[in-house]
Amino acid sequence: MYELTIGLDEILCAILLFLWVIAVVRVISKKAYDFMISKGFRHNVAVYYNRKIIHIAAGGLVALLVPYVFKTPMLPLVLASLLAIFTYIPHRRNKLMFWFQTPDNIYEVHFCIMWGLIIMLGWVISEGNFWFGVLPVLFMALGDAITGLVRNTIYKKRTKSWWGNLAMASLSIPLGAVLGIAGMVAGAIASIVEHFEIGPIDDNILVPLTSFTILTLTLIYAPWLLSLEI
Repeated sequence: MYELTIGLDEILCAILLFLWVIAVVRVISKKAYDFMISKGFRHNVAVYYNRKIIHIAAGGLVALLVPYVFKTPMLPLVLASLLAIFTYIPHRRNKLMFWFQTPDNIYEVHFCIMWGLIIMLGWVISEGNFWFGVLPVLFMALGDAITGLVRNTIYKKRTKSWWGNLAMASLSIPLGAVLGIAGMVAGAIASIVEHFEIGPIDDNILVPLTSFTILTLTLIYAPWLLSLEI
């Protein structure tokens, strides 16, 4: 039976991590934008780099810490929900944080929602193993970030490229080994799925949802392909 209580240490960690994410979004990424603009980067290029910086420094780093500082997914879910609201309000009020937000999509909001939802569902389905949800989130936060950085460096705009997907696979497949063969397969497929968008359903939804579905089906039908002892 898994732990359901929330300790004071978890609350303090949640507060500190929340403040760190706010600092990344409001201060660090803004300074990074100013620096890039001062070096002659175009606005759209600086914005896209910043989105990936936030993916890594906020979403990826915090996800990596979740299994070590939390006992339940309650506070990570609350944290992600607050950040989803925090990033949605500027769109609603038409006062964007221009150094990383764009008026044509709310993909960063999708990122926050999927981050919290997948981590919670993974913990529940695996009966207390955070990595079951954290791994798909890392494919989204770290794998997709590498993809974007490669594409932005080559093409200087937001576009899809198999070079980026190859870079993502080089990270996601070995990263997936944390959950065994199934995790590596999920990482490979997530790296392919990232290349596509279906209307408003962007890669921040497709990548974690697809890889999480693969892990869930494996848990049901071929659990011997999973390693859940972490």
